[in-house]
Amino acid sequence: MADTREAIVHASHLPMSVIIVGVGNADFSDMQMLDGDDGILRSPKGEPVLRDIVQFVPFRNFKHASPAALAKSVLAEVPNQVVDYYNGKGIKPKCTSEYESSRTLAP
Repeated sequence: MADTREAIVHASHLPMSVIIVGVGNADFSDMQMLDGDDGILRSPKGEPVLRDIVQFVPFRNFKHASPAALAKSVLAEVPNQVVDYYNGKGIKPKCTSEYESSRTLAP
């Protein structure tokens, strides 16, 4: 688990997200700790993650739900993780007017 925490802290500086789906009836408390929703994840040396990049979802919570509900939960944090990465790097989106005009339908 120490190596995993170290890897996640290192990866929090990179443009990536980590998605973990817990399958089965095991105790997933370690996975919930990696998720960092209960506090800031730290490496064994005490270095905190730069940003939250982990999303953990226990599959058993979705055994009787639609695949879309599972996908929605699994991917819920990814958009904010992308925004956090680019904000942290000071990278702003390019002008969207060209994109918006190409999406507008003519009357």
